[in-house]
Amino acid sequence: MEDVIVLYPSPGRGHLISMVEFGKLILKHQPSFSITILILSDPNTNTNSTAPNYVASSTTQYIATVNSTTPSITFQHLPPISEIPRSTASPVELSFLIPLLNNPNLHQTLKTISQTSKLRAFIIDFFCDAAFEVATNLDIPTYYFFTSGASGLALFLYMPTLHKNVDKSFKDLSNMLFDIPGIPPIPASDMPGGISDRTSQRYEYFLNTATHMAKSNGIFVNTFDLLEKKAINAISDGLCVPDGLTPPIFCIGPLISSSNQDGDEHECLKWLTSQPSRSVVFLSFGSMGSFSAKQLREMAVGLENSGQRFLWVVRNPPPHNEKEPNLDELLPKGFLERTKDKGFVVKQWAPQVKVLSHDSVGGFVTHCGWNSVLEAISVGVPMVAWPLYAEQRLNRVFLVEEMKVALGLKEMEDGLVSAEELEKRVRELFESEVGREVRVRVLGFRDEAMVAQKEGGSSHVALAKLAQVVEANLT
Repeated sequence: MEDVIVLYPSPGRGHLISMVEFGKLILKHQPSFSITILILSDPNTNTNSTAPNYVASSTTQYIATVNSTTPSITFQHLPPISEIPRSTASPVELSFLIPLLNNPNLHQTLKTISQTSKLRAFIIDFFCDAAFEVATNLDIPTYYFFTSGASGLALFLYMPTLHKNVDKSFKDLSNMLFDIPGIPPIPASDMPGGISDRTSQRYEYFLNTATHMAKSNGIFVNTFDLLEKKAINAISDGLCVPDGLTPPIFCIGPLISSSNQDGDEHECLKWLTSQPSRSVVFLSFGSMGSFSAKQLREMAVGLENSGQRFLWVVRNPPPHNEKEPNLDELLPKGFLERTKDKGFVVKQWAPQVKVLSHDSVGGFVTHCGWNSVLEAISVGVPMVAWPLYAEQRLNRVFLVEEMKVALGLKEMEDGLVSAEELEKRVRELFESEVGREVRVRVLGFRDEAMVAQKEGGSSHVALAKLAQVVEANLT
């Protein structure tokens, strides 16, 4: 019987790709193992239009590439759910609910795998927390894969303690600062949206997940030791789970896709090649990031007034953000013509890893999604932090105050970022002493990331420990 590790990602692009890359990394250390990756079927085949876009087309090419290049990784699609209850559930709630509804399918799939293979470990995304009960009942060693950083994990593990000590919702405590082991004081207003209201279903899902994670066999985190030393030490010392035992933490990052998931050479890369070294600011906001038409106009004015060379990924304002934008309608009159010598506007999407790796890119205005943060750090590109959703405001605190690899943008009361603010921060990043210091910091972390992944480095050692643990899991 072959040794198998089963991975269960949440199917959004940022979650799925980092977990598949994790699977590839495991195989480097344990080439005798095989990896099975369970894929949730697309609920959009049902009539419930509020379901998140699970098997997104943006991952189809990536999965096909991995299938053809890594035979030890198998993708197994779980059967479709017969019916998803119609509800007003948010996308976050549905991200927890759909795995819960899949539990009968998961139970049968894990039993089938166990009959033909030695199932050494089951590693689940935190959105797939419902699987913890299934795996526990089947006595399968279960681990969590945390797609954000150790600083976010410190808060997450500490959440049951906060729940016990604070009797109001974070949204009602906007001026309060929370002291959490291992991380800077967090304003209530920067807490992730999913846990801002303690009466919501989302809050309950996250609270249950935090409780289960503390009871798991271990947690894998997409980070490296020297990037988040304080947070990692606080977790490892048991400070974030004061009422119980803390499971082993494995910092195995940075995990970044190395395969050519993005197809042919993009036209923006040719344009970048014609620009001076470290002269371009890149603006991109993830697969779900979009702005109002008013905000896009402010951004255009700010970029033009900064005088900085720029590469800007523009998407349509919601609710039509999946449609190709009409740039002449969205951007100020004459903007494209006036900036054609210094700027390049890309519709919808750009190959981010390749762009950030390009010699011409000297700064990155980012939504603070953790994958994007690691991609920038790994190639030494300093950031301007512009969070939009999920835990991104939290990440901004870590990037600006703790790691000091980014400058923070300030929103106005209505959430808008003014043209003047964007211009100021872009200029500061490229022209000031503060910007130079941020650049030096991020270059230092770039070097540390490379060391972490080499033989004897912290992430390499963590993976070796994983191999030992998995070997011992005789199921």
